[in-house]
Amino acid sequence: MESATIKIAGMTCMGCVRSVTNVLQALPGVTRADVSLEHGEARVEYDPATVSTIALKAVIMKAGFEAN
Repeated sequence: MESATIKIAGMTCMGCVRSVTNVLQALPGVTRADVSLEHGEARVEYDPATVSTIALKAVIMKAGFEAN
C-alpha cells in the first residue's frame, strides 16, 4: 500500500467532501480516503498495482473539482 495527498480546489461544503470521498472509495485499489474541507485535500491509501495517482485525480476532476 502507498499513500498520496492530493490538493483539491472547489470544495465548499460537507456535501462536496462526501462526493469526493465516495468517488475515491469506489475506485478498485483504494483502501481509505480521508477528505478534509479545512485543508482542501484528500489523503488516500491505495494499491499502486491496481490504481494510479493519475486515476485518483481523474475521478476527482470528473466529480467537478480541481485536483493537484
